[in-house]
Amino acid sequence: MVDMFNALGGWLHAVFVQQLDWWVLLGFAAQILFTMRFVVQWVASERARRSVVPAAFWTFSILGGALLLVYAIYRKDPVFIAGQAGGLFIYFRNVWFIRREKREAAVG
Repeated sequence: MVDMFNALGGWLHAVFVQQLDWWVLLGFAAQILFTMRFVVQWVASERARRSVVPAAFWTFSILGGALLLVYAIYRKDPVFIAGQAGGLFIYFRNVWFIRREKREAAVG
């Protein structure tokens, strides 16, 4: 059991301490931004007592997704690159819908 904990401690040190650089910090910052979209959506839904997706959700999606894409490109991870690039298209499309709806409401 002690050997297992020593091995786990060594692995955690190698992954979270030895590899720590500016790219890893960027990746964590991006992940925090990306996670904030869920917090924003949850709080908005709780306040409304129904499921809502506020514009801030898409803002955090774009910011976090773009930084995660940069990080994925640096790490040369094709699965992560494809996932984030596809997601960014969806996030920008939703922002476009929101802006179009506001424009039409202002005109009409």
